[in-house]
Amino acid sequence: MFVRIELTYKTPKGTETTFSSDELKAAKAILIADDLEKSGRAKNLMFVDNHENTWNMKELKKFMKGIETEPHNATVYFDGGFDIGAKKSGLGCAIYYEQNGKSFRLRKNALVEELDTNNEAEYAAFHLGLQELERLGVHHLPVTFVGDSQVVINQLKGEWPCVEEELNKWADRIEDKLKELGITPEYKAVSRKRNRETDQLATQALNDVEITSTIEIEKD
Repeated sequence: MFVRIELTYKTPKGTETTFSSDELKAAKAILIADDLEKSGRAKNLMFVDNHENTWNMKELKKFMKGIETEPHNATVYFDGGFDIGAKKSGLGCAIYYEQNGKSFRLRKNALVEELDTNNEAEYAAFHLGLQELERLGVHHLPVTFVGDSQVVINQLKGEWPCVEEELNKWADRIEDKLKELGITPEYKAVSRKRNRETDQLATQALNDVEITSTIEIEKD
């Protein structure tokens, strides 16, 4: 979860001004805010998330304590590939998340035969990521979804129309699952170069190489 800090700063002589920080991970924002409060010059300090919800220090600390043992700060990368000759699709997803003060990466791919286009494969890869989030137990939290499919990202954001019947079905399926899990999605489109990990997973699936793994990774 990312938040920005907003506060009123008062100088020793009584001059006041307002400040708003860049977006920070909530845990880091709490540390900085604690230090600001100790200075005795910060007033009206609050945190604002990316949905413009406001939190005071007590509320944010309670929230962070509550999710500490559950998977959180999740980012899902997804990619789908379609082999028109074989009529097969390769799906790949990689989920980065935190739990119990540690960082993890989950990788998963799948080979499916019931799809007809590359766009369907991209939607199916997104849905694969959602299924893995459900297995992890991620719920009622913001999650960032990252892919190189402008079609999927922009249609799910509501910025592009979705006129194809099959793609509409996938979009509805995804939106229903997001609501069921209580996940607030953030969508981010990237270049294929920045989505190589899941592109490789999708290609491996098309080559009948199955990947299912979870590892602990070093924090940034």
